[in-house]
Amino acid sequence: MIDVIIIGNGPAGISAALYARRGGLRTLVIGRDNGSLAKADKIENYFGFAQPVSGEELINDGIVSAKRLGVDVITDEVIGMQYNGNIIIKTQQGQYEALSAIIATGITRNAPKIKGLAQFEGKGVSYCAVCDGFFYRGKDVCVIGEGSYAAHEAAELLPIVNTVTIATNGADISAYVPDGVKVITEKITEVKGAGLVESIEFENGETLNVSGIFIAVGAAGSTDLAKKVGAQIDGNKIIVDDNMATNVPGLYAAGDCTAGMLQISKAVYDGAKAGTEVIKYVRKQKATK
Repeated sequence: MIDVIIIGNGPAGISAALYARRGGLRTLVIGRDNGSLAKADKIENYFGFAQPVSGEELINDGIVSAKRLGVDVITDEVIGMQYNGNIIIKTQQGQYEALSAIIATGITRNAPKIKGLAQFEGKGVSYCAVCDGFFYRGKDVCVIGEGSYAAHEAAELLPIVNTVTIATNGADISAYVPDGVKVITEKITEVKGAGLVESIEFENGETLNVSGIFIAVGAAGSTDLAKKVGAQIDGNKIIVDDNMATNVPGLYAAGDCTAGMLQISKAVYDGAKAGTEVIKYVRKQKATK
């Protein structure tokens, strides 16, 4: 059993890993890529660096330091999360179970700009198949996305709904599609309905009649994962207390996904706080088992 799984290998995630590992926890970090920080050419306002440092260099040095302490760091994409007293993390390549987890994946920026989409949020447009699939049992639904996350959401919906279609909105499909799922690669022009979602219109003039639309563009973001286990969110941020804990026992969040000052220094502090609090939580759990 892993003590803590940290989703995200940026400043918040690696900071949390350093503290958790030094506290004696078996620590696993899962990162899909180096995130938006890797695109920063020069960072000149971070303590301890006399000369500018690139975001890529800062991330890589952090990962090296975590590995030196014995943190397991893997490259994989998290596509799902469940809670059964422990926390189960599903990835493209496998499944992991831990006593606790920290979400440190930054801010979700994956809502596509499609006419009519925003006005139907909560009226047929959802961001979580596990959360809302039940409401569309026996109906026709569509998943908007092109990768592993979209394929995972489609697989979650298949046993519940009547039909599932993946609409890539003009992108190429980049994941294995479950049997029974249709794929449309045409660009989407508009989502329509009278009060509730009724159809999707495409650039080629075709229409897909659906009762529900599930957004799964790119990789699962921080709030996407939080929703799957019932963690409270507000817009694109995860709600945490002063100890970086969510309302789900054993689940913490750190960094940009908790909002506030979107700076490396804040993310590092959040990670350190989450890491130290996870140590207390795990030790308490082990003492009662």
